[in-house]
Amino acid sequence: MARYPSLDPDAWRVLEMIRLADRPPYETLTPAEARALQVAAMPILQPPAAEVAQVRAVVADGVACRLYRPLGSGAGDVLAGLVFLHGGGWMIGSLDTYDVVCRRLANDAGVAVVAVDYRLAPEHRYPAAVEDAAVATRWIAREAPSLGIDPARLAVGGDSAGGNLAAVMALMARDGALPRIAFQLLIYPATDMAMRMPSYERIVADFPLTATTARWFRDTYSPDPGCWTDWRASPLRAASLAGTAPAFVLTAGYDPLVDEGLAYARRLEHEGVRTTLLHMADQMHGFITMGRMVRAADTALLHCAAALRAGLAV
Repeated sequence: MARYPSLDPDAWRVLEMIRLADRPPYETLTPAEARALQVAAMPILQPPAAEVAQVRAVVADGVACRLYRPLGSGAGDVLAGLVFLHGGGWMIGSLDTYDVVCRRLANDAGVAVVAVDYRLAPEHRYPAAVEDAAVATRWIAREAPSLGIDPARLAVGGDSAGGNLAAVMALMARDGALPRIAFQLLIYPATDMAMRMPSYERIVADFPLTATTARWFRDTYSPDPGCWTDWRASPLRAASLAGTAPAFVLTAGYDPLVDEGLAYARRLEHEGVRTTLLHMADQMHGFITMGRMVRAADTALLHCAAALRAGLAV
């Protein structure tokens, strides 16, 4: 395994653990095996789940979701809200694998979080995840009063594939296809399915997400290259990003997606969208779900929560 001098030592220990365990790359597995591998890693990588005031299942016009209300909130409190779309290459990930992250965001930002269990590939290919995310976002906005959420203070957010979907939701809201979105939280988002930026030439081995792995996820979700130029698949290819909600974008240096995440943040800023960019050069893709081993996950989630709190303030 190559040496990465500027990589966080905590992240390096994760890579060494993966190497010693001889963990297979995701792209060598079936979808079911890939999902099981992620679930098996949860107790090793993730810290204990934080207590929150309430967790309950809700169904958003047929899309399963999970509502979190932060510790200290009362049943009658009306809170800002976050529609959270999990990562996992549009293929793995679930409400359970992102439970720890959603609880942290709810408590640290003081918001109600609604996590969306959108359909996954290959059983449901593009644009199924987009459609489910839109259905859920529309329903959450409409039913906000019954959820104790202020519809005027509703954000979308997610990591990786979920960041891709969140960016698309913000564009749809800008265009009037969804209710108004007040803020977008994009954590190392996938923004261009062409996957030709220089970072794909740099991250080719050793990491949980390499260029090969990323392309395998993409090809499973959207096997038709003709779809990759659609802005609903590649929001970086939208004709304009102007008028979308203010954004917080988090990128990681050791990530094949880093260049497209940085490019998206630059375009948002250039096109007049109030944007905060946090680039964590010593981190790798996926680190926010590794808080038991990577201490910087806590720092990153605190920054995300602070951005949410500020972005959704009255």
